[in-house]
Amino acid sequence: MCPSYQDALPPTIRSCIKLPSDKHMLLLGFGYCAKAVLDPLKAAGFSINATYRRDAQKAQLIALGITPVFFDGAMTDELSSTVRSASHILSSIPPKNGIDPFASLLGNAALSARPLWVGYLSATSVYGDRQGQWVFEDELLYPTTKRGRARVEAELAWLETDWPVHIFRLAGIYGPDIYGTSRHPFDKLRAGSARAVIKPDHIVNRIHVNDIASAVMASIDAPNPMTIYNIADGHPAPPQDVLHFAADLLGVPRAPETTIDDPEISNMARSFYSETKRVDISRARRDLNWSPQYGDYKAGLRAISKTLSSKP
Repeated sequence: MCPSYQDALPPTIRSCIKLPSDKHMLLLGFGYCAKAVLDPLKAAGFSINATYRRDAQKAQLIALGITPVFFDGAMTDELSSTVRSASHILSSIPPKNGIDPFASLLGNAALSARPLWVGYLSATSVYGDRQGQWVFEDELLYPTTKRGRARVEAELAWLETDWPVHIFRLAGIYGPDIYGTSRHPFDKLRAGSARAVIKPDHIVNRIHVNDIASAVMASIDAPNPMTIYNIADGHPAPPQDVLHFAADLLGVPRAPETTIDDPEISNMARSFYSETKRVDISRARRDLNWSPQYGDYKAGLRAISKTLSSKP
C-alpha cells in the first residue's frame, strides 16, 4: 500500500510508485554532510551513486563501494539515467553564481524522473539578521548576504521541480574526521592559528554533522514533501565560548581575542558576524521524532576530542 501522504501529492509525484525494496540513493555532491550520511544509508540497505568532479574523488567513491557519476555543471546521459533510476536524491551542492547548479538544469526533464524522496541541504542564512531572535520555518525570509540570497533561490528551484522535496536549513556544521574530512577547531588551536573574534551579543547556531545525518534518515523514514526543517542543536552560543571550551579540552592556551573591526579579518569571515539569530528546531523534533544526539557544543566537542590523537 502506498504511504498515505502520497494521496495529497501532485499527479507527477503520486505516480512515482516503486517497490519498497528499490532503495537507490543519488548523492548530488560528496562533501562533509554526504559522507556523514553514507554509513546510515548503507545500513538501511541503499545502493548509492554519488557525483564527482575530479579523478581523486572518483577513486575515493569506488573505494567506499559507491558508484560514481560525473557532474560538473552539465546534464550528461549518464547522470540523467542515474537520476531516473534513483528512488531517493539528496543534494548538498551549494549554489554557484547565485543559482543551484543542478536544479537549474532540470526544467521539464524533472518530469521523466519520479523519486520517492528528495532532500536539499540549505542553510539558516536564508533568514538574515534577526538580532538574536528565534527563527521559524514558516516566517518570511530576509537574507542580507549574497550566500543567503543564493540559498533562497536554490530552495525555490528545488521546490519547483514538482518532486517530493524536503528542505533542511542547517546551522553551522562541525564534527569529527569522516573519510578524510573534518570540521572542528582543535587543529587550529594546536597549531596556534585560531583567533577568537569578539562581537558583543553575537551568537551562533551549530549542528553536529552526525545529527544532520540522523535528521535526513528520519525524514526518509517519515516523508512529508514540501516541508522545511531547521536543523540545529537548539542551544546557540557566542563563538568565543566554543573556541575557549575547545582549548580547555585540549589543555592548550586559549586563542587570542580580537574584535570584529580587526583589519586582518577577511570579508568572508566578517560576513558571518553580520547576522545573529536563534534557530528553533521544534518542527524537526515533533514531526521527525528527532533530537540531536549532541544537544550543545560542549557535548559535541567532548565527543570529537576523544577521537583525536594524543600527539600535540
